[in-house]
Amino acid sequence: MKNLPFFNRRTLYFVFALVLLVMSCREDDPAPSVAGSPHAKVNSWILEEMQFWYLWNDQLPVDPDKTAEPEIFFKSLLSSQDRFSWIQDDYQDLLNSLQGISKESGYEFVLYRENEGSSNVIAQILYIKSGSPAEQAGLKRGDVITHVNGERLTTSNYQAALKLIREDHTIQYKPLIIGEGKFDTERTLSVGAVQYSENPNYLSRVIVAGDKKVGYYVYNFFASGTDGKADAYDKEMESVFAGFKAQAITDLVLDLRFNSGSSEKAATKLASLIGNGVNDSKIFAKRVYNSKVQNEIINDPKLGSDFLTTRFNNEPANIGSLLTGGRVYVLTSSRTASASELVINALKPFMEVFLIGDITYGKNVGSISLHAENDPDNKWGLQPIVVKVFNSLDQSDYSNGFIPNVLHKDNSLYLYPLGDQREALLAQALGQITGTATSGRQAPQRGVKEVIGHSLDEKRRSFELVIDQRVLPRQGD
Repeated sequence: MKNLPFFNRRTLYFVFALVLLVMSCREDDPAPSVAGSPHAKVNSWILEEMQFWYLWNDQLPVDPDKTAEPEIFFKSLLSSQDRFSWIQDDYQDLLNSLQGISKESGYEFVLYRENEGSSNVIAQILYIKSGSPAEQAGLKRGDVITHVNGERLTTSNYQAALKLIREDHTIQYKPLIIGEGKFDTERTLSVGAVQYSENPNYLSRVIVAGDKKVGYYVYNFFASGTDGKADAYDKEMESVFAGFKAQAITDLVLDLRFNSGSSEKAATKLASLIGNGVNDSKIFAKRVYNSKVQNEIINDPKLGSDFLTTRFNNEPANIGSLLTGGRVYVLTSSRTASASELVINALKPFMEVFLIGDITYGKNVGSISLHAENDPDNKWGLQPIVVKVFNSLDQSDYSNGFIPNVLHKDNSLYLYPLGDQREALLAQALGQITGTATSGRQAPQRGVKEVIGHSLDEKRRSFELVIDQRVLPRQGD
């Protein structure tokens, strides 16, 4: 794929993480060196970027050790309030990941302790990606993996073992026989890995439940398109909602349980298709930076204070007025994050957002991705927190996540296919819509396990939201 567009010292290419992610590439003059240190140039660049962009730039140490390894140096700069900023030694992988492109086999999974007190770990498949090696191999949602390349997964080795699935690998697994509520005998399977471009529009259908017509939409990350087809995914999303509108749905279930974020443009698109009474005069989100960046934006004649506000789109396929009671149902998990939470927060002033699932991740701040494009001696990429995000009512009170209206951790081993009306979270939503839901805030569950990890945690696009491209003058230029 081609690189995203970049700008020189006087400009930065913006992205927004939730989130805000700015991708900036500048042709900087060589940084001053510290005698005898091979890291001084990179570390000087790191410090310069943090002094300008970092949300807590007033808390940076006065005289940090520029001789340290870059990762150690970067961490030494971070505020005690910061749990999100990070650094990587190669920025190119991030650019691919933001568009859903990575080398993989095409399955996402949750990690459980096999039994209480056991050191054995199992990986249960949550969904299979269309056309992927995993689909071709016959794997399906609910299957449980016990070994990778012949090695039993345990609490002490699973993190290292699961890195192996980025390449061709073998697994030992137990297929789920959902109709019988049990697992089949263990099998061994070889699974390939390819450079795979994932489509975030995973599943959509209209479900007739009583006198209700329910639109069900599984959207697994926020991306407008791929390089060369910049709005392909957004157009597909628009087509989904045009179909919902044509079929006159009465209710919408938005499944974001596997969605940990990415493109702010796609997030605005999605919210604009759902929101009741929203248009380009209504505020989608507001952004607040440190005083230095804030003043640069406000005082720039090409930007000004309007740059700090994102507005909804005018979307002909908007279905907000069709929804019963002006309510949207959103399915969540502990990995529902960033751009997903941004959509939830942005819709709240305009309609009732009824959450079903687990408490969301809790990220109401944004980061930027910075790197020096034309410096062969510096391939490092930074992603420091630079912004806090609010909705039109100036609300940003979800740093600990959104608490669902119906709490359901969705960690049973018996997983129905997504879209099946018996599937746990969808069944809860349909029960709420038809008035047949189980009473009580805590939904009943069967065969639950202790979660210890998730494959989404390893994806660079996770816990991010990428904002529209904007050109921002650099301070002092």
